[in-house]
Amino acid sequence: METCRTLHDYAEYTSRVREYAARMPLDEAVERAITECISEGILADFLRKNRAEAKKVSIYEYDEERHMRQTREEGVEEGYANGLPQGIEQTAVNLIKTRLLTDEQIKEVTGLSQSQIDTLRKNENTQ
Repeated sequence: METCRTLHDYAEYTSRVREYAARMPLDEAVERAITECISEGILADFLRKNRAEAKKVSIYEYDEERHMRQTREEGVEEGYANGLPQGIEQTAVNLIKTRLLTDEQIKEVTGLSQSQIDTLRKNENTQ
């Protein structure tokens, strides 16, 4: 039962850090969360004894989490930016192969120029 209480308290503490960090500098957010948790009996003994270390670790972990999130978001954006032109070209190639649309229609659908379509057609014929 004590383990569940500790886990619950830790979740409450980290939730407060995230909430406050959204509207104030991270070090202030961590300090406020620690102070409030101690006054409300949430991880109070641990935070009183290990305040400086808890603050340092919380800031480090939050910064690392934020960095990882930003890195993932940048990767998704980069992947999308790199993948979109490839997807458009592949769509054009598929449309060229079907011979169901004219070059004018393919240009309208994909936004590619006639020279780009000609290059794709040439590449497809040489493969």
